[in-house]
Amino acid sequence: MSAQGKGGGGAALALALENVSVPGRLHELSLEVGAGKMVGLVGPNGSGKSTLLAVAAGLLPSVAPGVVRWAGEAVAGIPGLERGRRTAWVPQEARFEFGFSVRSVVGQGRYAHGDDGAGVAEALERFGLGRIAERAVDRLSGGERHRVLLARAWATGAALQLWDEPLAALDPRHGLETLMLGRELTRAGRTLVFSLHDLRVAHCLDEVVVLHEGRLRAAGAPEKVLTPELLREVFGVTARVEPGLTLFL
Repeated sequence: MSAQGKGGGGAALALALENVSVPGRLHELSLEVGAGKMVGLVGPNGSGKSTLLAVAAGLLPSVAPGVVRWAGEAVAGIPGLERGRRTAWVPQEARFEFGFSVRSVVGQGRYAHGDDGAGVAEALERFGLGRIAERAVDRLSGGERHRVLLARAWATGAALQLWDEPLAALDPRHGLETLMLGRELTRAGRTLVFSLHDLRVAHCLDEVVVLHEGRLRAAGAPEKVLTPELLREVFGVTARVEPGLTLFL
């Protein structure tokens, strides 16, 4: 399988974490994600999902001897501008301190490419932001601001997309549209790894990665990983699992 504990093989890897540790957050975690996959990180609050994404994005260092690789290359050796071309990061919270327009913020996704915004119009359209493109981001709702961040990531054209809880601030319609756009990314050969809490959407994913207390508990196809036994152990809930849906009882 593509998302797995270290040691699997087969498909080309978009992301590999090797023995990654962050004191108090992640503990000797190894994980591989195959290219072109849509992978969801799940686990209780404080399980390490956001930390894992930050480490994978090269924003938070792992203590030695942990290594993060993008397409087989150690992130530590990749120059900053090149990192911006190869990966896109969407934080959990949308924070804007200045009154930049929606268009200008989305256009920041093209900075590493050194052009004047190719693909920005497409990103605005994809995330339903065209009609508010000239509005100041600090005057938008929380959900709208989050869609601006997602559109900025889309505009990068990066092969590896890392999104932290992209569905949390969105209403049902925009949440579904975001999942569909995520699938579109993977059909184009890109890789999307994102954290989520709503296990009802797990059936939309290629694979899920379950974290518990900073450790990798399980990884693989949703129907194989999200068993009643695992949900009881990791989330402390009694559940009946049906095709395409997880029901908590």
